[in-house]
Amino acid sequence: MAEKIFTKEELAQYNGENGQPAYVAIDGVVYDVSNVGPWAGGKHHGNVAGNELSAAIEHSPHGKGVLKKLPVVGKLA
Repeated sequence: MAEKIFTKEELAQYNGENGQPAYVAIDGVVYDVSNVGPWAGGKHHGNVAGNELSAAIEHSPHGKGVLKKLPVVGKLA
C-alpha cells in the first residue's frame, strides 16, 4: 500500500469535527490523534487538528516523545 501524501488543504479536512478523524502533521509526518482523549473534538490546548503543528510541539510539556505512541497515516507534501 502506497503511503498517503497530504496537501495542506487535504490535511485541513481531518480536523476531528463532524465525524472526521483528527490528524496533525509534525516535521512532515501526519499522525492520527483521533483516539487521544485530550484531542476530543479536534482541539487540544489551543491547537487544532488538521494543521501542521511542528512549532507548537516544541513548546509542549511532553515534547516529541509522545509521537511514538501515535499511528502514522502519511506525509505532508
